[in-house]
Amino acid sequence: MSAVLPLERLTRPSPLRSLTFGDWRLTHVPDGLVQLRPEGWFTGLGPDDLAGLAPYRGPDGALVASVGGLLVEHQGRALLIDAGFGPRRLAAAQTHPALGVLAGGELMNQLRTAGVPAEAVDTVAFTHLHDDHVGWVQAADGAHFAGATSFVMSTAEWRERGSLLPAGLAGLVRTPADGAEAFPGVTLREWPGHTSGHAGYVVEVADGHSGDEGVRRVLVLGDVLHSPAQTAHPEWRVFFDGGGEEAVRTRRAVLEEAARPGTVCYAGHFADVVFGRVEAAGDGYVWQPVE
Repeated sequence: MSAVLPLERLTRPSPLRSLTFGDWRLTHVPDGLVQLRPEGWFTGLGPDDLAGLAPYRGPDGALVASVGGLLVEHQGRALLIDAGFGPRRLAAAQTHPALGVLAGGELMNQLRTAGVPAEAVDTVAFTHLHDDHVGWVQAADGAHFAGATSFVMSTAEWRERGSLLPAGLAGLVRTPADGAEAFPGVTLREWPGHTSGHAGYVVEVADGHSGDEGVRRVLVLGDVLHSPAQTAHPEWRVFFDGGGEEAVRTRRAVLEEAARPGTVCYAGHFADVVFGRVEAAGDGYVWQPVE
C-alpha cells in the first residue's frame, strides 16, 4: 500500500468518491458495508497468511468491505454498475459464518448527492446477481429505476439467475457478448469464477479530451477481488466463489491485465480504497489507491 495512505482507510467502507477523466466522471456510490471474516471467507489459509491480514481487520477481527455501485457519467447519460444491497440490514447472526453484518440503505440518497437521482439512470448493469449487487433493483419491483431503458448482464448470468430480477423488467434485459458494448464506451467482459456468469466492465476513458496521467481505461472488477490483500495472493480461495479453480484463473488473468500501463481499476468491495492501480511487485502485485 502507499506509504502515505492513512491506515484507517483499510478498515472502513468507502464514502462517495469520484474520479474524472476528460468528459467521463466515475463515482463510487455507497450503499452500506459487509464484514468478511477471514477464517471463513478465505479457505485454507495458514497462520502466516491470516497474520498478514492484520492491517485490514477491524476491531472485531473482520475485514470491512464496501457495498454500493459505480456511477458512470458521459455525454449527458448515466450508467450504474451494480445496485447495492437495498434498504435492509442483517445482523451477523442472520448472515453466514463467513460474514458479519451486511447492510445497505444509502444508495438512493447517495445518488442524489452525486447529482444523478436513480430515476435519471438510463442503464443499469450488473457484474452478477448476488443480493448485495441487485438489492435496489429488487426493491419496489424496479420502480426506483423507472427511467432505465436497459438492464445489462452476461448471457450466462441472465440464464442462471435472471429470475432474481423483478419479472416486469425482463423485456428490458440486454446480454452483450464478451467484449461487446454495454453502454457507449463501456464493454462487458466475461470474468467467470465467482459465478459462472460473472462479468466485469471496461470503461474506455481515453479520447480527444483525456490526458489524465496517461489513463486510458478503467476496469470494473466486480467480485473478482474482495480485498486489496488479494492482489498479492490471487491463489487464495474464496468460500463464496462458485468455481474455485476458475476464480483463481480469472483473478490471475485480470490482475495481469490490470497491471498494464494506462489502467485504473474500480473494486467495489474494497475498503476505502475502491479506486486504484495494480502494480507489479516481485512475483506478484500490489494495490496502489487512487483518490
